Amino acid sequence: MKNLRITVNGVAYDVQVEELGADAAPAPAPAAAPQKAPAHVKVAPKKVSGGAGEKVAAPMPGTIVSVNVSDGQSVKKGDVLVVLEAMKMENEIKAPKDGTVTGISVSKGESVDTGATLVTIG
Repeated sequence: MKNLRITVNGVAYDVQVEELGADAAPAPAPAAAPQKAPAHVKVAPKKVSGGAGEKVAAPMPGTIVSVNVSDGQSVKKGDVLVVLEAMKMENEIKAPKDGTVTGISVSKGESVDTGATLVTIG
């Protein structure tokens, strides 16, 4: 019997795996207990800083790979603000206009949903 931890949709499960012979029927699996909040429970993201201005939102759910700007930094339209990984692809989230970063609402490694505010540009 082996003990393994499997993560499905961000929820970790501790499971036991038993090797069966070729002629053995599989036993019903016991229900595994989640190690953290289930996927349907939303946890508020940690707010790094806030500000007034145009909010740049996540176009899809994913994980923040990098935050390429800092609070108070001047940006030009098209500058890469954040890199978001979704479905094993890195997506560059770019500034929609010239301005100054007035808020950063995410940090590296954080998971975000579609529409979540990433950066605010004033």
